[in-house]
Amino acid sequence: MASRRVIGVDVGGTKLLAGVVDARFGVHHRAQRSVVGLDQSALLDMAVDAVREARDAAGGEVAAIGFGIPCLIDQRTGTAVIAVNLSLADIPFRDVMAERLGLPVFVDNDGNVTALAEHQAGAARGAREAVILTIGTGIGAGLILRGELYRGSIGAGAELGHMVIDMDGPRCQGNCPNYGCVEALASGTALVREATRLARERPRSGLGRALAAGRDPSGPLVTELAHDGDAVAIEALTLIGARLGVAIASLVNIFNPEIVVVGGGVIAAGELLLAPARAVVAERALPPSRDVVRIVAARFGAEAGMVGAAMLAFNGLARLAEEA
Repeated sequence: MASRRVIGVDVGGTKLLAGVVDARFGVHHRAQRSVVGLDQSALLDMAVDAVREARDAAGGEVAAIGFGIPCLIDQRTGTAVIAVNLSLADIPFRDVMAERLGLPVFVDNDGNVTALAEHQAGAARGAREAVILTIGTGIGAGLILRGELYRGSIGAGAELGHMVIDMDGPRCQGNCPNYGCVEALASGTALVREATRLARERPRSGLGRALAAGRDPSGPLVTELAHDGDAVAIEALTLIGARLGVAIASLVNIFNPEIVVVGGGVIAAGELLLAPARAVVAERALPPSRDVVRIVAARFGAEAGMVGAAMLAFNGLARLAEEA
């Protein structure tokens, strides 16, 4: 197994990242695609194309493929039931991709595969109780309970991004029917929305001037300007971090985790996001849980989902070998 490689594929709400990963979780080749606006058929074609690019770059020596997708998964059949931020619904994803790619395919929710990465080799390594959150277009999550990944009764559990933190809050995005979810209020999408509002209110700020100059009001721009000291960009991240802290406080009360790991694209903001979250948890969570929990950045950063998808593939191959 040590010499074998797999491909991990992280499908997000805006982009897809595929990489060839070895058994020590080193990434050798990457292929990235935008998935914005794609229907289901085009999304599947894009995924196949990215995997083939990565496999060709590796010389074809790939044993399996793991997918992490932002979708509710029925693990009994490998079916992608419904996605909030993508056009994926009621498709036997595992079998379809295995047929098209000619290799064993393993699929799980993107939050779950991120949790695998951080628990097996990242910031939550060795923890028996951990919460892993991924902040991007939406908010994905994974749970480690008693040292094992928790998936729920059929594999669709741990949708912590759809925990309500404001019952009178805004409608959640995409296909979620709820209101006031933490995803609606503290995701990368929410960050862009709040940063744009603040920039319009204060057009003389660095962020206000950047938007007036035609720059895309994206999460990376907000993070860049915040690191440069722009007060409006910092305020936007502080607001999102505080809202995230409200959600984490409840998760700390419910699960009493040793550690909460925060990953996804928005974690590029680092302490500008995490410090406000920690402050809210210190105020709102119950002792003794609040006194022992650590809230940290993901070790694998924005690539945690891709690495975790590769781990899913390695674990799946090992299970198949045991069953043979």
